[in-house]
Amino acid sequence: MTNTFGTESAAAAGAAAASVPGAQERLANAVRAAEQALIEFEIAVETFRVEVENFSRLHHQRLGPMYARLDELDALVAEAVAAHSGDRADIERAWEARALVMPMPGIEELFGGLLGSDGVRPVEDPNPPRRVRPGKEAQRLYRELARKAHPDLAQDDEEKERRSAFIARVNEAYAYADEEALRALAAEWEAGPVPLADLPSEAEVLYARLEWLADRKEKLSAIAAELDESAIGQMMRLAPDDPDALLNEIAEQLLTQVAQREARLAELVKDAADGA
Repeated sequence: MTNTFGTESAAAAGAAAASVPGAQERLANAVRAAEQALIEFEIAVETFRVEVENFSRLHHQRLGPMYARLDELDALVAEAVAAHSGDRADIERAWEARALVMPMPGIEELFGGLLGSDGVRPVEDPNPPRRVRPGKEAQRLYRELARKAHPDLAQDDEEKERRSAFIARVNEAYAYADEEALRALAAEWEAGPVPLADLPSEAEVLYARLEWLADRKEKLSAIAAELDESAIGQMMRLAPDDPDALLNEIAEQLLTQVAQREARLAELVKDAADGA
């Protein structure tokens, strides 16, 4: 069970700290230090995320056409070889190579946007609505909550802010037709704001803050690990100090491969013309 500001462990630790001279000041200093460390960590994670995203975009924009040209040349070479040999295996390889180049026509219309022209399913909403229109019970709960907690019913700015934040949560639960969440919100509203006597001590708040900071850092670490283990992240490991140079290196390699394929295709075309 949790209280309004943190866990029971935070409350117990806060009570203990309050009874030790100087402990609360040290706790406050620890919280400030943890907050600064978290800010720096968030900056580092966000910087890495931007780098991964930018690398991915540049990789697609700059190298995508080269990959496409290589695929096209592979298909042309395979077709030229098949035309010269007439061998069934060569013909099948030519078909396979050409299939990699040709987009699937009309696939977006056929699947109503569920698949792209390359046959890849777009990234799905990780938390999609359960249905287009919420059910009757969800509608009833939503209307009741909106009538009771609407911000326009507030008598002062503080109350209006509280109601606005609450209604935002109600709207989110309703958008996902989450009847359980709407019922919980209804119970929360009926309970009213936390009485002043029930508010935790400063030490309890500080310990709860430390726990939140630790949890936030753990989540950020998971995000950073996911970025690092992604295909782009692993590619960036090859040149952590200068990823732009890595892109240039890959581009040069692809250009070399393109030149080799073009030379091979020109040789096959020449042989076919000489044979004719």
